[in-house]
Amino acid sequence: MSRHPLFLPTVFVGGMIFGLGLGASHMARPEVVLDFLQFQDLGLVFVMGGAAVVSGLIFAFGQWSDGRAPLSGRSFGRRIRSFDRNVVAGGTLFGVGWGLSGICPGAAYASLGTGNYPILIAITGMFAGAYLQAHWRSNAEQPEPTHTSAD
Repeated sequence: MSRHPLFLPTVFVGGMIFGLGLGASHMARPEVVLDFLQFQDLGLVFVMGGAAVVSGLIFAFGQWSDGRAPLSGRSFGRRIRSFDRNVVAGGTLFGVGWGLSGICPGAAYASLGTGNYPILIAITGMFAGAYLQAHWRSNAEQPEPTHTSAD
């Protein structure tokens, strides 16, 4: 299926707005995020709340548009996952990584724009973790080879 011609420019503009918002709210600074995680600065609650409201409106609008994404035309809807041990393990690992690095993935990229180049260590760790998880998952999904005797 071909994409709408405005798909990539819209994604780019959305990313720019996201990055500008993180920079303007100082959420691209690890010390601000760490203060939030230590309950010393709760400003991140308002940033996340604003994002939740916008996301909720977009998903509500998406349900009215005949179940198709506005620019790609692909199926658009909620993806409901079961609450299982993978969700708990993934959320726990994400939270520990966020707490140790002091930054979440989106803010890490925005942080590069503010000159925080040591954050490249955390970004490298994110890529390594994602690669290792994908490698582990692909090995876990492959069935064991069965050996049959040729008697």
